[in-house]
Amino acid sequence: MSIKRSIVIGEKDDTKGATKKEERRLEGKVAVSAKGKTKPVMQAVGDLAKTLPPRTFNPDGKTLVIVESPAKSKTIEKFLGPDYVVKASMGHLRDLPKSQLGIDIENGFVPRYANLMTRKKLIEELQAEADESKAILLATDPDREGEAISWHLAYILNVDEASKCRITFNEITKHAVAEAISAPRTIDKNMVDAQQARRMLDRIVGYKLSPLLWKKICKGLSAGRVQSVAVRLICEREREIQAFVPEEYWSVEGQYETANKEIFTAELTHKGQEKISIPNEAMAMAIQADLAKQTAEVMSVDRRKRSRKAPAPFTTSTLQQEGVRKLNFGAKRTMMIAQHLYEGLEIGGYGHVGLITYMRTDSTRIAQEMQSAAKEYIINHFGKEYYPAKPNVFGTKESSQDAHEAIRPTSLELPPKMVEPFLSRDELKLYTLIWNRFMASQMTPQQSEIVTAQLACGEYTLRASGSKVIFKGFTEVYEDTKKEGEEPKLIPSMEAGQVVTNTAIDPQQHFTQPPARYSEASLIKTLEEQGIGRPSTYAPIIDTIMTRNYVEKQDKQFIPTELGFVVVDFLIAHFEKFINVDFTVHLEKDLDEIASGEETYQDVLNEFYSVFAKELEEANEVERVKIADEESDEVCDLCGSPMVYKFGRFGRFLACSNFPECKNTKPITVSTGVTCPKCQEGTIVERKSKRGRVFYGCDRYPACDFTLWNKPINETCETCGSIMTEKTYKNGTTKKFCSNENCPTQPKKRTRKKKVEDNEDNKEA
Repeated sequence: MSIKRSIVIGEKDDTKGATKKEERRLEGKVAVSAKGKTKPVMQAVGDLAKTLPPRTFNPDGKTLVIVESPAKSKTIEKFLGPDYVVKASMGHLRDLPKSQLGIDIENGFVPRYANLMTRKKLIEELQAEADESKAILLATDPDREGEAISWHLAYILNVDEASKCRITFNEITKHAVAEAISAPRTIDKNMVDAQQARRMLDRIVGYKLSPLLWKKICKGLSAGRVQSVAVRLICEREREIQAFVPEEYWSVEGQYETANKEIFTAELTHKGQEKISIPNEAMAMAIQADLAKQTAEVMSVDRRKRSRKAPAPFTTSTLQQEGVRKLNFGAKRTMMIAQHLYEGLEIGGYGHVGLITYMRTDSTRIAQEMQSAAKEYIINHFGKEYYPAKPNVFGTKESSQDAHEAIRPTSLELPPKMVEPFLSRDELKLYTLIWNRFMASQMTPQQSEIVTAQLACGEYTLRASGSKVIFKGFTEVYEDTKKEGEEPKLIPSMEAGQVVTNTAIDPQQHFTQPPARYSEASLIKTLEEQGIGRPSTYAPIIDTIMTRNYVEKQDKQFIPTELGFVVVDFLIAHFEKFINVDFTVHLEKDLDEIASGEETYQDVLNEFYSVFAKELEEANEVERVKIADEESDEVCDLCGSPMVYKFGRFGRFLACSNFPECKNTKPITVSTGVTCPKCQEGTIVERKSKRGRVFYGCDRYPACDFTLWNKPINETCETCGSIMTEKTYKNGTTKKFCSNENCPTQPKKRTRKKKVEDNEDNKEA
């Protein structure tokens, strides 16, 4: 059963007194009775032929192709030629209304869609273009969201969804587009159902829970099916860290020398037959004294080879993780740049070219045609030994939809070095990362030799180990983040029975460490591993929880705010069945089953709402959460009363304790100790933008509007005299820059070259 595609067109019994403009709007969209009065119509897209006159195509017109983005439309129009017109829908044109729930829950969860007012002009343009066309093809993105957009377009343009009006392609290349045009299909109603079920469920959660949070905590809050679970994970990890009690332990390493004067390090592992544990300094020092007295004998030397397989090509999730780890981009920025690469850029001699395949995918599958191209490229550029006997094939997770290929370059004729002049710095970085990862995924494993020696020193056993790479394999082009910077460790050649002497015994104190806070990469990895949300939603989730001030970033790690703790605690107390990992994972499986036709949206939403409504009713009866005010050292500038810390939707702030008589408030600022260079009166303090990004500005704002993105320091530029700033990079290094953008000392910014006059010269370059 597919979801009722019900649209409420009219709410009145007649149109008496309607203006001519309203009559034109209603014409062709309402059923008219014999008496001439209009009736409200609950109509489905599949029933358009019954309620509206069928679309009359213009046999002399062109074929209208509708995609989602303007950049994509330009590329595809060039591929298709003069008989086609390609237009962009700019995403969704219809949605649930913002001003109301928009779902008839009592009558089977019927969505009530409305045209977006911001898209009114675009809708009229598309309708006019459709009237002049001989055919319409809907080429929105090849996922559930894209399928739903095509379904809405079919309604708006009066296209029979049962007709073959839908085309999809995984990459924006001439071959892929031509192949899609030759094989149109009908709109997949099951995929539409899955998208609408998710949309309605998120709307119900948001519209029912958010007002409750306003009422019980403070105004401006929001809750979401997935975002609240993500915040919960971060809060639970923070509480683990707060509750963690470090425990002391010691390790002992010895430096030993062979007869050939070769030095190596061995670590103490056993005492007798038992693995050793050293809880305190006294025991460590006693062991140090024992080991220092005697030589050690090599008991055994084990040599083995290790093969490390190539990593799979990128999926959406792994691309976001590596974008964070390797490029310091953040998930949102990574996806934005990937979108540019997918939609296409002007490449000299090639025109507008899509450089990568569709960037929203959970599959590691590679087309056979591209595997063959990769084989030829690898053999020609690296040698036969770098290509495996059989093409590498990577397994897929049970939850994977496998609808599209992995993220890869569209053509191996366009290596990063060749397209460098036409890409911005960030585009080039991400394209190079995708290129190298794909190429590595098709190459042979890395081969290493590992040598392990066991030493006996009285009743103690020590172990020395080392490794060396004997064949680089895929690491010739790509190395995992965690492996970068590691140099192969070598130990001297030794034989069993050989005696070695110690040159130093080094006890070292350690403490157990709490679990690490989530970074963007580790949070995305956890969300994927636990099946929370979909890879395409990870970037919006992270953006939302930061914008809502539920979490903040410190040293690239997420730390929950007090507001985040309060909201999560409230939701857990009253909606534990829904704000948890198991429910979210279960729902994702339900959506997959709806998309495959195994489940109906009514059953999924009914199962959810029957319990949710009851818990919502009970939560409405609880008392408002009181967040106690915290005293501060600040004094009110207006009345002299002490100020207190309060909490609002944008986080903590200072407010006069004499409220409501005095309503003075101040933001909480962190001073840099640097005098404002503009007004010479104020001090530069740390501030946050509405999106949570840290910047620096004068504390006399709005009297002084001086701002900086980088942290100022008490130094001036030797060249121009402007204030200096510092920036800390991912690798931990800190560099100083002049704050004056026009200063000659400023590093040059890389920009994409818009035009290249001599294409042939650029090809050779």
